Amino acid sequence: MRNSAWIWLPIAAVSTSVYARTYFTVEQAQHAIFPGATLVQAYFTLTDAQKREIEQRSGVNVRFREIRLWKVAEGGYFVIDEVVGKHELITYAIGLTADGAVKQIEIMDYRESYGYEIRNSRWRGQFTGKTPADALKLESEIQNISGATLSSRHLTEGVKRILATYETAFR
Repeated sequence: MRNSAWIWLPIAAVSTSVYARTYFTVEQAQHAIFPGATLVQAYFTLTDAQKREIEQRSGVNVRFREIRLWKVAEGGYFVIDEVVGKHELITYAIGLTADGAVKQIEIMDYRESYGYEIRNSRWRGQFTGKTPADALKLESEIQNISGATLSSRHLTEGVKRILATYETAFR
């Protein structure tokens, strides 16, 4: 009688990153949000005091101290940020007017296999005109997307954190 062994691998070990998709490069996102504008790179690192103040103002943890920022010569700011969807990072660009209101948001890289509905321009348009004074609460000021709840929540929190960063560090 022959002795045989079976090896079982759990299906959960399969990566879902095959769903990753890039929608915009940095330059494409800059042109989409600030067409024809001149942008100057102005990356900087938050101090401990700035990090604490941003977390206090927004109620959201600051995961990265390095801010990928460009100043718009005609006024305003272009920021690239990342938030976690459900499991993977979502890279997005946010344009702010000179007075700190959201001009536009674009999803640059989406790595999840679900929740991609946050790319909908109508949903992202809810953020247009929002300022650091707005509460930005999901399901009251910002409508949730069924099936994309975590992506909706985390992007909303990211925008709230970036607006608090504007108040704390960009002015």
